Amino acid sequence: MSQSAPSSLEKPVRFGAFIAPFHPLEGNPTLQLRRDLKLAQILDELGFDEVWFGEHHSTGVETIGSPELMIAAAAERTSRIMFGTGVSSVTYHNPLILADRIIQLDHMTGGRVALGIGPGQLPSDAFMMGIDPRDQRDMMAEAIEVLVPLLRGETVTRRTSWFDLREARVQLRPVSTEPIQMAVASVFSPTGVTLAGKNGIDVLSLAAGDPRGADALRNGWTTHEKVAADHGHVARRDRWRLVGQMHLSTSEAQARQDLEWGVLRATRYLETISGEKMPWRADPPTAVEEWVSKGLPSWGTIVAGTPDAAISGLEHLVEKSGGFGTFLLSITDCAPFHTTVRSLELFAEYVFPHFRNSNRNREDSLHWAYDNKDQFMGRMNQAVDEANQKYTR
Repeated sequence: MSQSAPSSLEKPVRFGAFIAPFHPLEGNPTLQLRRDLKLAQILDELGFDEVWFGEHHSTGVETIGSPELMIAAAAERTSRIMFGTGVSSVTYHNPLILADRIIQLDHMTGGRVALGIGPGQLPSDAFMMGIDPRDQRDMMAEAIEVLVPLLRGETVTRRTSWFDLREARVQLRPVSTEPIQMAVASVFSPTGVTLAGKNGIDVLSLAAGDPRGADALRNGWTTHEKVAADHGHVARRDRWRLVGQMHLSTSEAQARQDLEWGVLRATRYLETISGEKMPWRADPPTAVEEWVSKGLPSWGTIVAGTPDAAISGLEHLVEKSGGFGTFLLSITDCAPFHTTVRSLELFAEYVFPHFRNSNRNREDSLHWAYDNKDQFMGRMNQAVDEANQKYTR
């Protein structure tokens, strides 16, 4: 899958959402899933480029067990937005079956699907299936090595300790002549960026909001570029996706107040999966302050404020990473749904144009009018005087 590389992007020009999801236990699970689909529709209408749905099978909070089902339903409600599995836990699936599902989705969505790949985040998921978490990264590497040729339409024969493929092939070709995009999840270890480089596929950095993750971004990309080159591939910054948390409002105070609505439910969940106790768990304002300033376990920090704060946060990520193509907003479900929608509206209204230079011509036009105002106003005043003289005559 060697590709020619465009010039590196200094700033992201594509934006989307990453829906794990994080649904509070107190809520109605049916309505929560319906809101996820509604959110995809809203993102499409606002001009976002991508939405990714996760895969999890335990804990009761990250309740999407099949990102493919969510994508199929959301695709019927949208017209242009791209979808990704964020991510498919490949160690839980026979690679041929997963490849078949993705190819079918490619046709059902009109070529709007990407395959996100990970080993499986929750050890409780692996336990229920009798999988040792220590084996999952090696299993993921084996899965990727056959998923890449399968999605290219090739025939694969490969036997491992957990799958046996014999002249395996998918029945359908992708909708487009271009290969289906694939991205490997990367957090702190070099596993993800290394596998992506080795197999000529993209990187999905899930911990961009974590101080440790942000500091490791540049080094991770350097590793990815080197491994890709060693294997005859070209690393593409324009296809590098970073995931982070932001919640916007008309003021920082209002954004923080929105997050206070559900932050304690989130910290209860994060305590469960991380094993870390949080002394501020009974005080929402303190919890939000900790989230903004130091970060929460597994989640990292959040930008809570105005669109200007979002722009500054993204500029900081550009500096830390050296440049990337897509930023995905992690949807935390800590704010009421209507404020989440308002946050996305503010992001689309004011953050998109900054990074896409959408208003450059408008600004140039205004500056041009200002620079020539004496000439223009003089001619207009002269025209008014002449008209008055004609009327008087």
